[in-house]
Amino acid sequence: MVTKEYLSLSQAAEIIGKSKETLRRWDREGILNAVREPVSNYRVYRKDDVQNLLGNQFDEGYYDEVSNFVEPLKDYSVLELFAGAGGLAIGMEKAGLKCVALNEIDKWACQTLRKNRPNWKILEGDIKDFDFSEYKDKVDVVTGGFPCQAFSYAGKKLGLNDARGTLFYEFARVVQEVNPAICLGENVRGLLSHDNGKTLQGMISILDEIGYNVVPTQVLKAINYRVPQKRERLILVGVRNDIDVEYKYPKTHNKIYNLEDALKKGELYDKKVPKSEGAKYPDYKKGILDLVPPKGYWRDLPLELQKEYMGGSFYLGGGKTGMARRIGWDEPSLTLTCSPAQKQTERCHPDETRPFTVREYARIQTFPDEWEFSGSIAQQYKQIGNAVPVNLGQEIGYSIIQFMNKNVVSKSQKVANS
Repeated sequence: MVTKEYLSLSQAAEIIGKSKETLRRWDREGILNAVREPVSNYRVYRKDDVQNLLGNQFDEGYYDEVSNFVEPLKDYSVLELFAGAGGLAIGMEKAGLKCVALNEIDKWACQTLRKNRPNWKILEGDIKDFDFSEYKDKVDVVTGGFPCQAFSYAGKKLGLNDARGTLFYEFARVVQEVNPAICLGENVRGLLSHDNGKTLQGMISILDEIGYNVVPTQVLKAINYRVPQKRERLILVGVRNDIDVEYKYPKTHNKIYNLEDALKKGELYDKKVPKSEGAKYPDYKKGILDLVPPKGYWRDLPLELQKEYMGGSFYLGGGKTGMARRIGWDEPSLTLTCSPAQKQTERCHPDETRPFTVREYARIQTFPDEWEFSGSIAQQYKQIGNAVPVNLGQEIGYSIIQFMNKNVVSKSQKVANS
């Protein structure tokens, strides 16, 4: 769901009672046309068009606010790898899961974690140097945002040993050592096409080898999970193969939050964004961005300035809509990068010609205002830009609790029937 005037493909398919493929065919045949939603630019369906198609069968109650909230039936624990500045961990904590340990190699991110959660056990250093067998059968969930790296293929089916030297190997090794009920990895959308899809297939075969059934992967759009940012994360979930319980991804929310929701008082935050330090544009770039209106980008510049600013990129294909981009108050932010003033990935403030400050960055990633970041300004931006948005982490956390609750019930039923 993008706004209350539009429906996503999956929502339209659910209401109409047809498959997504049928709706795509109807779009080609002109029976029910998809459109580009103005805020998110995703292909969606107008509510009125679906209503006209269904007549009195259309259910207005479908627009009730979605909630993924669920109470845990017992305490569930998480071991997090590649924890960064804690975006996913805070989200999991907010959902009701307990972080028993977090591993991270970056010293500034570790300082951030210790500063904010002195009670968390922080394992600082290279994951290769840690033995996690002390957590065997004591942790319910292993999570981690491992980097996307190519494997060497030794045979027709990639095995764990073929992935040695990669950080996914370390993720799988820890899962094997700890034996959790469920493991969850997150990555960039590009993993889908990395090495023509072979990298992802390799990861799936490795998890299969160590005893985990992989749920069909999904790319979750952060804007559908209470995050005012067009960020996408690929989620890879493995369920231990002795567990006969289905994992379901969190339901998407109806409401889409915009930059105004992030930086001003409203539903997401009960006060406007705190003042903080931030990067600055060089004078030349500031002069360029002064000419760009809110929601505008390099094509809003005079033609000669377009050519000068873009250089050779001016003549290449593609929209390059993130370059010289000023975000509007009434739209979600584009995906934040690790460096807010770096060349040609500008995310300019709507009213002032400057990058977002550290606290504005944190708000767009849905970090709590009280979460403090350690290190230089550059280090703080890097930690925030690399993080999983907290609210997305919370929604994923709810889906894990839902799964674990079903597993508890399933176990008790098996005992009762034995």
